[in-house]
Amino acid sequence: MGSLDQQIAVVTGAGRGIGRAIALRFADEGADIVCVSRTEENSRKVADEVTARGRRAWAVAVDVSNPAAVNAAAESILKEPGRVDILVNNAGVTRDNLLMRMSEEEWDAVINTNLRGAFVLTKAFTRAFLKQRSGRVINIASVIGLMGNAGQANYAASKAGLIGFTKSVAREFAPRGITVNAIAPGFIETDMTSVLKDEWKTELLKKIPLNSFGQAEDIASAATFLAGPGARYITGQVLTVDGGMVM
Repeated sequence: MGSLDQQIAVVTGAGRGIGRAIALRFADEGADIVCVSRTEENSRKVADEVTARGRRAWAVAVDVSNPAAVNAAAESILKEPGRVDILVNNAGVTRDNLLMRMSEEEWDAVINTNLRGAFVLTKAFTRAFLKQRSGRVINIASVIGLMGNAGQANYAASKAGLIGFTKSVAREFAPRGITVNAIAPGFIETDMTSVLKDEWKTELLKKIPLNSFGQAEDIASAATFLAGPGARYITGQVLTVDGGMVM
């Protein structure tokens, strides 16, 4: 029996990287997983990995920047599997550019996915959470939302906004026993960081006291803690998992 036994978890951006690691770790802890990804192929792939671990899984292909599609998906989820105990807002994109060159399309694409997507999904499940008087919401932010980064004004704004969103919703949900927290990963080895040039990686490592990039499993461990019974009295917090970058 795991720490999340018999719970239903919705994980967005579950098709790869951090989202996939969270989905699989939750499954190992006994949860059934709704795997949300932009494509059917990615969501189905991870759902199959969950079922191979002996848990139930549902594959949901939806673009979280599309409110109508999100609301339809949430309605379907609340019918089958029937409830939601944990929501992980992990879906995210980057469209990096210096501010003077950044287009409105690049700004909107990042804000709509990273911030509005979390808003729409959380709102879609709010009534269900409040009715059952329980639930965990975990938003995957970023250290960039805490410290900023040149060339990422849109991404930093979206993640800083997600932190503010987390703290506000935590206050709204607390009277019903629902916790809302954020995780701020540092530089994690994912598809996003794999494209960085070696010289950039070398410079980044100089800023990390532990002198290494994190793994997706490090974020999955933090999410499992926040979703589990040991975090019942923690809400409105930002757990930074970054090797010491932000102290």
